Amino acid sequence: MKTHRILAIVIIIVCAMVLSCQALGKVMDVGAQLAEAAGIVDTITPEQEYYIGRAVAANILSTYKIWEGNPAMTAYLNKICMAIAINSPRPDLYNGYYVMILDSNEINAFATPGGHIFVTRGLVASANSEDALAGVIAHEIAHIQLQHSIKAIKTNRITQAILVTGVSAAGAAAGYDLSEMTDIFNESVGEIVTTMVNNGYSQSQEFDADNVALNLLAAAGYSPSGLIDMLNELNKMQGSQSGGFNKTHPTPAQRLSNAEKAIGRHQVADTRSARQTRFNAATR
Repeated sequence: MKTHRILAIVIIIVCAMVLSCQALGKVMDVGAQLAEAAGIVDTITPEQEYYIGRAVAANILSTYKIWEGNPAMTAYLNKICMAIAINSPRPDLYNGYYVMILDSNEINAFATPGGHIFVTRGLVASANSEDALAGVIAHEIAHIQLQHSIKAIKTNRITQAILVTGVSAAGAAAGYDLSEMTDIFNESVGEIVTTMVNNGYSQSQEFDADNVALNLLAAAGYSPSGLIDMLNELNKMQGSQSGGFNKTHPTPAQRLSNAEKAIGRHQVADTRSARQTRFNAATR
């Protein structure tokens, strides 16, 4: 099924769900919603994040393929993800957090607002410990919890996308037909994909995600220095890699400088050696 058909079906399903679950009186104030562009990210619901995120994931998977060569590794990464998420300020999403491995030697990772976390085979292969992998996953969870991908939608399109994904009656009241609503949704999703895959987040957003990742790692019992280890590996590889993290992230050296300033706030016992056997078994 082509991506645009998937997106149209998502919109139809969401509209049907909302009509059955919400009172009409709560969705008719279209003017107020359209006027509240500046603070709209604060009011987006978990359901809306999920359906936008699912469409973003469909777009990513039209370019990358899921790697199915090692289900045990995928399960291992998801256990790491759950350990981090459950100890985080936002342990629950509408449909949870899930990690999938992309069949690519490129070194990169993405996360959608719906909780889909994608890491490439190349990135997994570059890690030398469980805590380093945890650092990558914590960074992507931070992007989700900071709503960076939602903020990639231009402000006026966020408002319209919310009408599309959450309030079908309001969309109709605002004068949108299904074709227009589909276009709005596709454009909003496209803005997120362009940011994540092509342009990357801003330097300040990447630094913020690293700072939050250090907090998430410490809260879950991982060594925050796992993120430092991963950034050091990426720094070594930067010259031999094209695209991937080089295209969508600040340089590893810049991120290292930022993370090293923040890591002193976290006094966590270094227990990485206790997890090395598990890591070795998962990656052999």
